[in-house]
Amino acid sequence: MRVGIIGAGATGLAAAYDLTKAGHQVAVYERSPFLGGHASTFDVGGERLERGYHHWFTSDTDIVDLVQEIGLGDSIRWIDSTVGTLYDGRIYNFVTPMDLLKFKPLNMADRIRLGLTTLYLQRQKNWMKYERITADEWLRKNAGRGPYEVFWGPMLRGKFGEDHYKKVSMAWVWGKINTRVKSRGKSMVKEKLGYPMGSFGQVFDVVTDRIREQGGEVHLSASVESITVEDGRVQGMNVRPADSSVERKIFDAVIATTPSHIFPRLVPPLTEDYAARLASVQYMAAVLIVLVLDRPLSHVYWLNVADRSIPFVGVIEHTNLIGPEHYGGKHIVYLSNYLTTDHPMYRMEQQELLDEYLPHLRKINSDFDPSWVETSYHHRVDGAQPVIGINYSQHIPSHRTPFEGVYLANTTQIYPEDRGTNYSVRMGRAVARLVMNDLE
Repeated sequence: MRVGIIGAGATGLAAAYDLTKAGHQVAVYERSPFLGGHASTFDVGGERLERGYHHWFTSDTDIVDLVQEIGLGDSIRWIDSTVGTLYDGRIYNFVTPMDLLKFKPLNMADRIRLGLTTLYLQRQKNWMKYERITADEWLRKNAGRGPYEVFWGPMLRGKFGEDHYKKVSMAWVWGKINTRVKSRGKSMVKEKLGYPMGSFGQVFDVVTDRIREQGGEVHLSASVESITVEDGRVQGMNVRPADSSVERKIFDAVIATTPSHIFPRLVPPLTEDYAARLASVQYMAAVLIVLVLDRPLSHVYWLNVADRSIPFVGVIEHTNLIGPEHYGGKHIVYLSNYLTTDHPMYRMEQQELLDEYLPHLRKINSDFDPSWVETSYHHRVDGAQPVIGINYSQHIPSHRTPFEGVYLANTTQIYPEDRGTNYSVRMGRAVARLVMNDLE
């Protein structure tokens, strides 16, 4: 069986790995000049770094299993995480129950209520009861005004923007909480996060090597212009390699890992129901500034910004997880934002964002000076975060599209868990099994 795959991110590569391992002929086409999709890497002072911050939780067994299978298991390091919340110019540690009791932006009664609400959600197993209500409504009612305005509200606004935060299902919050809880182990205190020493890029390189060793092909800078269908059955794809004309490729099956709004452009008109499911999901784009500093900015790895006067929502100090000695003694800081593509800051160029962002770093470290910044980088990741609305499970498109032999696998189909490389690998391997079961 010949299978064409659109996209060389975690989903596409995982599917290609399993399909070639089973003896099928596979060709992967990636329009970018690099592997990895949302977890791709770039060069920083001779070392590889993810364009967007990435790590694994201890519950991320799907990608850990794959990493071990390809021989890189020894590269994974499990490290105690440090988490904080920035409020009114002060960083509050947010790791242990004692940290919560010291969280002065809330009075003692609200601190206890925030803790009890979180503990209650941690113990809930049935996520489906939360998808019928918005997070905004549930949290206002059950967590109370103080915890909502100081903690939950800024998180929702930061992740989904003013246009969407009131639409988000409580099931999304449930998924985020339960993912982090599983990474705390039996003590429920210390959170451990995993990282492949050598970067996520090394993982994707080795997976690609295995695909090729198993007879598959992986092509970069190769854009798929259309999926060809006749009488409702896939025939192949029209592919434009770099600096070349369009080539017709014949396949028995095609797996597209494109965002939902891109997929309809590649195929003939879809059925009304399937097209409506694709159109029902809106996306937030991730906009990232990566700073290379000559000294640390803070003492925490993951800093939630609970101050909406600050124009970014998260500060992830990568070198507070993976030491600066791995980056020539430099300190790596991501300034993260989630924006709609019509937001003014989405359209800003790197220097404009730096001018907007850097003055606010003094609210994190009063000694900060722009001279600390040795260099910086700017990345936009479109389609980074689907907006998960109420009753979301009723609108998820099937992996099987209306065209026989054409399959869709993207982040909108990961639910109730939030998107991430672990669930992308899980989905890629599941779709590979689906294709083999359907066509063999």
